[in-house]
Amino acid sequence: MSAKTEGIADNASRLLWAGFMAILAAGVGFAIRGAIMGTWGTIYKFTGLEVGLINGAGFTGFCFGIIIGGVIVDKIGYGKLVITAFALHVLSAAVTFTVGADMAPKTAFALLWTGTFLFAIANGTLEAVANPLVATLFPRNRAHFLNILHASWPAGMVLGGFGVQIFGQGMSWGWKSQLALFLIPTVAYGFMFFGQSFPKSEASQKGLKLGEMLKDVGIIGAAVIGLFIGLFFKDGLGPLLNGFTGSEFFIGETWKYLAIAVGVVVWLAFSGLSGWSIGAGLLFVLFCTHALVGAVELGTDGWIQNITGSILTPSQGTTLFIFTSAIMFGLRFCAGFIEKNLKLSPIGILLVCAMLATLGLNLVSGITAFGGAMGALAVYALGKTFFWPTMLAVVGDRFPHTGAVAMSIMGGIGMMSAGLLGSPGLGYAKDRFAAESVPAEAKAALIGTKESKWLIFSSVKTIDGDKLAAAKKHLDDARAELAKEKNEDPQAALAMLNDEERLLLASDINGNRKTLKADSFIPATMAAIYLVLFLFFMTIGGYKPVHMAEDLTGGTTGPMEA
Repeated sequence: MSAKTEGIADNASRLLWAGFMAILAAGVGFAIRGAIMGTWGTIYKFTGLEVGLINGAGFTGFCFGIIIGGVIVDKIGYGKLVITAFALHVLSAAVTFTVGADMAPKTAFALLWTGTFLFAIANGTLEAVANPLVATLFPRNRAHFLNILHASWPAGMVLGGFGVQIFGQGMSWGWKSQLALFLIPTVAYGFMFFGQSFPKSEASQKGLKLGEMLKDVGIIGAAVIGLFIGLFFKDGLGPLLNGFTGSEFFIGETWKYLAIAVGVVVWLAFSGLSGWSIGAGLLFVLFCTHALVGAVELGTDGWIQNITGSILTPSQGTTLFIFTSAIMFGLRFCAGFIEKNLKLSPIGILLVCAMLATLGLNLVSGITAFGGAMGALAVYALGKTFFWPTMLAVVGDRFPHTGAVAMSIMGGIGMMSAGLLGSPGLGYAKDRFAAESVPAEAKAALIGTKESKWLIFSSVKTIDGDKLAAAKKHLDDARAELAKEKNEDPQAALAMLNDEERLLLASDINGNRKTLKADSFIPATMAAIYLVLFLFFMTIGGYKPVHMAEDLTGGTTGPMEA
């Protein structure tokens, strides 16, 4: 059935596609930023961790937008949040475009981080609108229509990837001009939302107050929120303030304890708002699992073009990114068909996806040629396609009386995890594994003075950024020279470099391969969790959506009350 016939409002189809365009704008910006990260690193000599922190701000800001938006959306309405998001998207572009090529690296880091963070707040605010809006508009088929809504994310990445190829690699546009392309769908979603009336969520229609909506989040769910907010202040906001002020205070021990205090306050605040309810065990498990989803899907997506482009060529890396995004785009329209015809519940879909993602990342780590890379990345794309929207659908199905709140909190946790764990974690792994791949006799010449440290893992000195950047430039120049002779043999280009440059590039590629292998442990863990959930639902008669009439019994949802 079409969106028009299944929706509960006359303008359901327009609102669905307005939300689609809003998330598409986020995907365009995300894809272009992923392609120009290497440019930022080269210009300002950022480490992999620093690049990862900037990229990570594109996720952590999302958390604030979606959680705050999710808490207030039922009170102030969808329209005001759309206007706020539109203004933040424009402001993010203005801040980012103030960065100059000759700017001091610390200042450039701070401004790029801030612009990316504002962009992410806008994206999160829009999802605080779009996710509960679509779940409310299409209550009979949430998984299908949420997957359609989130098909916009890979669609945006496809368009962003083509933008990079056409305007960046083809027409030599600067990174600012490329990034400005996301403003086109931004204007479009503003027009599509303008003047529309919006329905109220099922929970809002029932007159539930915020405290009642938060009962299933409770103390245990609030602990997950507090943990990530504390990590954000320590590992996200701290380096930013250090970049602005040059003061080591914001990355020192005192700041660490202040960050812990902020996390505890947030935990207590959400716990108190829930009436000190313990919370639903299933929702807590979903929150924790979605943190893994964010780390592996979005964290990996933020690095994948950079990694595959280093192993193969930058142009091929972008083409592969477009290829995997196109697969995701097409498949997300098929979630309803898969659920109905293959008799797989949302949990069953998630279990199969986690196994495929594990296999796919291991296959990608071993790529040596473009054809093999397409096959490996197709498996990975099949795996990651349904994670995010299907997880949201499970929350909508099992916890309808939480309204927009639980769905928004889970989306925020996933994005915060991508920004604090996935993106910088992969950047740190890339730094560490690449440095470890340098032979002992060459370390004195090739290892620089910059250090990379992340969470509890030990600090490592990274490959000399200047030398690596010079080696990559010489390789690009060699490829360009050979291309004039229609010679695309990668070994011929490498033969034109000196021994030190070849060793640097080989160590960098080896670091990329080991990073992807380490990354595969995340979906493997997810597969184990989904298997337990699948078996649990079998013991209670199978997976079934819960409806408000069945669910207003005092906080915890249906089968998980016990």
